[in-house]
Amino acid sequence: MKDMEDYGKAGQELFDRLHLATYPVAIKYVKDESEFEPGMVRPSAMGQKWSLCQAITYARRWGTTTCMTQEDNFCVPATVWHRWVDIPWEEFIQSQIRQGWHRDEEAERKRCDYGLQMMGEKNLEKAAEYVGFVTSPLPFTAVIPDSVLVYGNAENVTHVIHALAYGGEHFPTSTFEGFGESCMKGGLVPFITGVPQVVIPGMGDRAFSGTYDYEIAIGFPGTLLPEVMEDLFKTGGRLNMGLPVRTLLPTGITESITPGFQYLRDRIDGAKS
Repeated sequence: MKDMEDYGKAGQELFDRLHLATYPVAIKYVKDESEFEPGMVRPSAMGQKWSLCQAITYARRWGTTTCMTQEDNFCVPATVWHRWVDIPWEEFIQSQIRQGWHRDEEAERKRCDYGLQMMGEKNLEKAAEYVGFVTSPLPFTAVIPDSVLVYGNAENVTHVIHALAYGGEHFPTSTFEGFGESCMKGGLVPFITGVPQVVIPGMGDRAFSGTYDYEIAIGFPGTLLPEVMEDLFKTGGRLNMGLPVRTLLPTGITESITPGFQYLRDRIDGAKS
């Protein structure tokens, strides 16, 4: 794909072919605020702060292109995880201990250490090169995406996984903790690691961004969008489950399946004779 028009066409095709309820989202990370363009919504310019997951919701449900830095984001833990600010890691840990998300201080430190190991030190150094992001509806995107985030039901996400893995690579590799799912795993992690991630919307997604109870998502590097579109619905050939999903219906069933059915059948046949 050469330009935003190509990505937009692919985004519209993805939206249509998967029968998605909301637009796929293009996420672009910026190293300087000068990369923000006129016409992009910026919460702080309106005297507001949003969470990153709210910006994603506005993109996928309202078609809004939003640009954000730490100045626009009230979800400070996400700002720190994105490395948009430089503060001692111990300060982040102390903030999470005060939240009471985990059993005790030891449990919270284990969780934070696990997150650091999952991300990788070099990847966090790469993330620290950026100061913000842009979210845009992929079918009419205003940016060339570093990551693509697709919300849908389990069937939608399964089709995307099939397309990603059709060539024997790009298998999603995900861990789950119920926090930072959309902003971290849906956007940042696929971008800095190159590995697709399945997203089970977490605390912020539920509390702040109006994610529906049936929705899950998948984030993958924007560079993989051409492969996804090329290989969508190819898994299994004519046996692909398709959309609407083609399920196998049982055959060979007779009235004997239940005693009530058989009773009525016998009475009807008896009346005929």
